[in-house]
Amino acid sequence: MLKTPKALRLHIGIFGRRNVGKSSVLNSLLSQQVSIVSEVAGTTTDPVEKVMELQPVGPVVFVDTAGIDDIGALGKMRVDKTYKAIEKTDLALVVTDRWQEYEQKLCAMLKEQGVPVIVVTNKADLRNDGELEEHIRDLKVGPVVATSIVKDEGISRLRQQIIEISEDVRIEKDTLLGGLVNDGDTVVLVVPIDIEAPKGRLILAQVQTLREVLDANCCAMVVKENMLEQTLTNLKQPPALVVTDSQAFAQVSKTVPADIPLTGFSVLFARYKGDLCSMVEGAMAIEELKGGDKVLISEACSHHPIGEDIGRIKIPRWLQSYVGDDLDIEVAAGRDFPEDLSDYKLVIHCGACVWNRRQVLSRIDIARKAQVPFTNYGLTIAYSLGVFERALQPFDDAMTIYKELAKK
Repeated sequence: MLKTPKALRLHIGIFGRRNVGKSSVLNSLLSQQVSIVSEVAGTTTDPVEKVMELQPVGPVVFVDTAGIDDIGALGKMRVDKTYKAIEKTDLALVVTDRWQEYEQKLCAMLKEQGVPVIVVTNKADLRNDGELEEHIRDLKVGPVVATSIVKDEGISRLRQQIIEISEDVRIEKDTLLGGLVNDGDTVVLVVPIDIEAPKGRLILAQVQTLREVLDANCCAMVVKENMLEQTLTNLKQPPALVVTDSQAFAQVSKTVPADIPLTGFSVLFARYKGDLCSMVEGAMAIEELKGGDKVLISEACSHHPIGEDIGRIKIPRWLQSYVGDDLDIEVAAGRDFPEDLSDYKLVIHCGACVWNRRQVLSRIDIARKAQVPFTNYGLTIAYSLGVFERALQPFDDAMTIYKELAKK
């Protein structure tokens, strides 16, 4: 990788009504013309992303969105996309030149999602009484910064406010291997090479885990599943951890001695990108599935299915084999996620290696509100193949949840 992936960057969303100066504020923050600026209302029609380094924050993604007061059939679609952008927003800039019901609704949505807000009162050169800023401060929605793009005022203060709040915003819950390995440990990564493996490279989850092993000052050994037994035999000391591709769980669990911690890349990502404990609960809902139940399999990215596709072929096969009956399985890719989940008995999400944690937590929250269990690929595979407890052993909190639910 030549640069930090978007999934590991702080996502800063810029929201507001049409023509309040959202794009102008973004261009001024970046000191470059990123978004088109025009006096015509509704110039920004789709979210515009700009990847950059914001020192001393580090790698960030600014997301410029369409106006929340857009009108007409197309306008409604643009507004829907704007509100959808909240799902991946770590920090929101709400730009306004007067406070209306639009801003009030927007801030309420951001608060519900737990997204910190900075209110940017733009066009300050047209006001001199400070009443707008005082009114918004009384609402206690977040810090208020007055800006004037015409007079080039307030942008430095806004940048400093972003820096201060960013220190309290955690993009990821933990490192991938946090609490699992120590300096000098050996970690074995089991990476099957099959028709789904990208030619000449590894998939992103495997690359990120390999990098984390090196960052932890550990020794990484990457092997195919057919070389695992020989590798373990050749090691003078057992590895501190074995991480396998979920599809090889059954074979690898038979090869790795019970006293060596074993888990999967996707299980690591359940903790890293989402909430492992809630996903463990979701996976255990598999026990309650019966023939005809609707199950949603959700992918973060769209891709062309190849051969034995993990989400469309393998997981449905393993799941239905475990249940012992046919399930009604649907697949949603990319942004296609049903607004109404009430008909589903379970949502199974991919590892979301290309998403930030905020997006995954948003989907978990949607499922929670619909009272639908939510889990991910790796946990589903481990449960279906009978190696669930083994895959959870490295995680004390997840094991506690599992044992408590298993007693019921």
